[in-house]
Amino acid sequence: MTSPPESDYSVITACRSCASTELELVLDLGDMPLSDALVEPGTDRDTERLYPLTVVRCADCSLVQILETVDPKVLFGNEYPYYSSFSDALVEHARENVDQIIGRTGVDESSLVVELASNDGYLLQWFAKEGIPVLGIDPAPGPAAAATARDIPTICEFFGPDLAERLAGEGRKADVIIGNNVLAHVPDQNTFVQAMSTLLAPHGLVVMEFPYVRDLIDHGEFDTIYHEHHCYFSVTAVRSLFQRHGLHLVSVEHLDIHGGSLRVSFQREDTPDESVARFLAEEMESGLLTSDYYREFADRVDGIRSGLSSLLKGLLEDGARVSAYAAAAKGAILLNYCGIGPESIEYVVDRNVHKHGLEMPGKAIRIVGPERLLADPPDYLLILAWNFKDEIMQQQSGYAEQGGRFIIPIPQAEVV
Repeated sequence: MTSPPESDYSVITACRSCASTELELVLDLGDMPLSDALVEPGTDRDTERLYPLTVVRCADCSLVQILETVDPKVLFGNEYPYYSSFSDALVEHARENVDQIIGRTGVDESSLVVELASNDGYLLQWFAKEGIPVLGIDPAPGPAAAATARDIPTICEFFGPDLAERLAGEGRKADVIIGNNVLAHVPDQNTFVQAMSTLLAPHGLVVMEFPYVRDLIDHGEFDTIYHEHHCYFSVTAVRSLFQRHGLHLVSVEHLDIHGGSLRVSFQREDTPDESVARFLAEEMESGLLTSDYYREFADRVDGIRSGLSSLLKGLLEDGARVSAYAAAAKGAILLNYCGIGPESIEYVVDRNVHKHGLEMPGKAIRIVGPERLLADPPDYLLILAWNFKDEIMQQQSGYAEQGGRFIIPIPQAEVV
């Protein structure tokens, strides 16, 4: 393992949203590999780069964020392996989201729907099936090419002011802008939101989804923290950010997906429904906007690590075989922070064929296809993508019928 060159990353000294320098430490995860930087077998692990991963909270606007900013070209380069369509639950979630947006906005064949970080077209396909014009924007060549191959027009670029102005200048203003799990990925929050304001049609709607910081803290979801995720939002923090750029929060919905997420909507008119006041009041009353709320988070994370390590140690001492499911970004953080390597986990199963044959970052555990589970079943399967545990356990019911058991690591290690 080696330290990265200084040109690969920087460290902020002020809040990514409000520019305050009042940043309070929440959690230090130490040096971590980039969670989607899967490794070719035989690679000299001494050359693998580790980056500090430190979580802080802005005392002024309450935004939780990481200090480190890794160069986006390093994070989302040619080998970016995440393809949304490999999760049936995520595709279905997208379809339901699209149905809701169509019913709410009345977009039709004369409209334009733009998705930021559109990946392989898993969401926009549902608008396209209804004859609604769409445009995807995604900087990762692999997923962008997959979207284009399924007839989803996609621009393979990072979204920002230049692209927004170019599209607006071409008369391609968006009636709806969608961003699912992208807002947290952006290091320069204000520039990104201002670009959305530039692209949005006068009466357009912005719909964003992201993990809810309250769920992250309450449930100890430390593995949601990795270098791609620069920010962790409350309703209060995201409202302040968008309002700074003339976009008003008009609705809030709590979702179960990804361990607890928010779907928030913005428009130029300040006409919020009752959900906005309700969520803002709940955050104030719960203490989420105070330092005390975050004070014991690091201790709880350490407890999760100890619990999982103890469980695995006991199983292995009893002669059990253990493998893992899902070569997910959160899985890389969990394995590395907990110090779990090939001495404990025989292999990691994943449906994404683009990951097969590679190894987990930081830990030389080989990634294989699901067929391995039935051909060479372990006694226990650690579900790294625990946010999709129900889908995974249903998919792998054949493994369970052979006597296999599942381990869920978050919010506490348990065998099911």
